[in-house]
Amino acid sequence: MAAAERGHPPAKEAMVGIDTKSKSLQPHWYERYVQPCVAELLGSALFIFIGCLSVVEDAEGTGRLQPALAHGLALGLTIAILGDISGGHFNPAVSLAVWLVGELNIMMLIPYWVSQLCGGMIGAGLAKAVAASERYVNASGGAFSSITADEQIPSVLVGEIVMTTFLVLAVCMGAVNGKTKTLLAPFCIGLTVTVDILAGGGVSGACMNPARAFGPALVANYWDYHWVYWVGPMVAALLVSVLVRLLIGDRTTRLLLK
Repeated sequence: MAAAERGHPPAKEAMVGIDTKSKSLQPHWYERYVQPCVAELLGSALFIFIGCLSVVEDAEGTGRLQPALAHGLALGLTIAILGDISGGHFNPAVSLAVWLVGELNIMMLIPYWVSQLCGGMIGAGLAKAVAASERYVNASGGAFSSITADEQIPSVLVGEIVMTTFLVLAVCMGAVNGKTKTLLAPFCIGLTVTVDILAGGGVSGACMNPARAFGPALVANYWDYHWVYWVGPMVAALLVSVLVRLLIGDRTTRLLLK
């Protein structure tokens, strides 16, 4: 009675109001489950479209510089634009590593992979639609054709593992790990892709991304040694997750092991 006389709502009504407010602050199911997948599909499609087109339309005399800059800048921009929605993975190997370090719900891992692979197909298909047919055929649609003999497999596989390790480490330490997280993460991740392509493009093509390999391989129907571009990045994701969990992650990340 005293509370009512002073104009204060009863305790039960106050609790109902708090519960209603807390529910309204929780993200909608669309924002939790659907919107991140849409962002991963869109970002992967844009990134892989630019990447494939930069290879197909590589200007004479630029060598690896044009694809390196195109891939790196496109990835950095898509992460900056869409990263707050989905985390800006656009790469199945990155999603695997982020899940292993505890920053991605297991329920979202497979949907992320499906979205990224579908985005790869869309991006590669768009590149085929706009590229000159002769250049498209000569470049195998932007698919990776660096391996021509079985003897190259060890060097290509090691190259993909090391370069993808660098990339995934930049993601986990620059965008996930609390102690080292930075607003410059999109720039750092994009720059990592650029330097990897400049350094290792002649070794393996510097794929570092199964979705980037799968999309053009499917559209161009070029599957030679395709498995290497899945095994290398996925092994790198496992290595980085072990490094972060056991050695270089912050205390919160390492405590997740206990």
